[in-house]
Amino acid sequence: MTELPCGPAPAQPSVRLDKWLWAARFFKSRSQATVACGAGHVKIEGVAAKAARAMRGGERIEVVTPGGLRIVEVRALAERRGPAPAARELYVDHTPPAAPDADLFARLPPARARGAGRPTKRDRRTIDRLRDDDAF
Repeated sequence: MTELPCGPAPAQPSVRLDKWLWAARFFKSRSQATVACGAGHVKIEGVAAKAARAMRGGERIEVVTPGGLRIVEVRALAERRGPAPAARELYVDHTPPAAPDADLFARLPPARARGAGRPTKRDRRTIDRLRDDDAF
């Protein structure tokens, strides 16, 4: 005859959301992570999550950080903040790459030959006309 387990099932390890966000280095402080959760900047599986929510492995998180939107999948849990390489092991990043900046080359000043010296008054006016889009 086999014995049936008595009592509650063993609990899966879990960590508070704000602690995990801080340990994974999405925010510089735990209080910033808490504020972000309260403002609705953190979503788990598409639903806004509170700071005290218990995290588990395998969940998909969308976090709006000062650096922009990050989409990650939880790989491991941690309550303590460690070095950055260890923090990157806590999640798999699914954030799409940023679009290249199309206006980057338009904002660069015109190139001058090295050693050409200081621009003359005529050169300066030409450069100003090239920089000013309304002049054409």
